Amino acid sequence: MNIKSPPLVLSAYRDQYFKASIIYIVAKVGSRSKQDELLKTSTTLYVGNLSFYTTEQQVYEVFLKCGDIKRIIMGLDKYKKTPCGFCFVEYYSRVDAEQCMRYIHGTRLDDRIIRTDWDAGFVEGRQYGRGRTGGQFRDEYRTDFDIGRGGFGKVIQKKLEELKVGQDDEMQVTNNNEEA
Repeated sequence: MNIKSPPLVLSAYRDQYFKASIIYIVAKVGSRSKQDELLKTSTTLYVGNLSFYTTEQQVYEVFLKCGDIKRIIMGLDKYKKTPCGFCFVEYYSRVDAEQCMRYIHGTRLDDRIIRTDWDAGFVEGRQYGRGRTGGQFRDEYRTDFDIGRGGFGKVIQKKLEELKVGQDDEMQVTNNNEEA
C-alpha cells in the first residue's frame, strides 16, 4: 500500500530583501511572483531558532536523515563572524528537501525547537545576520533570557550594561567620599 503525503504548501513568510540570483537577473528581479516560483522548486531550506552553540556537524547529522545534503551554510554575525542561530541547508533533490520539511520542522536540536522554511536559494552575503548589531534582527529586541541565543536580546543587554556602569560610577563616588 503506497500512501502519498499531502503536498507541502509555502508559508506566508517572504524574505523582504529577496533578490533573484544572477541566473534570474533577466526576469523581474525581486518580485513576489519570482520568489514564489523559486520557492516551489527550491532544494534549499532556511533553518531558524538554532542555538548559537549548534555546530555544522550537528546540523549535518540531523538533516542527513532526510537525504543527501549538497551544502550547509551557517548563519554568522556579520561583525564578529560567530554563529547567530540560523543556517541554510541545500539538498541535491526537491524530494529530500520536502522530506525534511515534513519530518524535521518542529523537532529539537540542541534542546531547541527548530523551524524550517523554504528558501529561494542561497546567495553569497545572506549568511550574515541583518540586525544592526550584526546578529539576527529578532534577537536584538528579544526581552527574555535565552542562554542558547546569547542571553538577553541586544537592546536589553545594552540597558543592563548602562545600569551597571551607572552603579559602578555611584560606587566610585561613594568610595571617594568615604576616603575623604
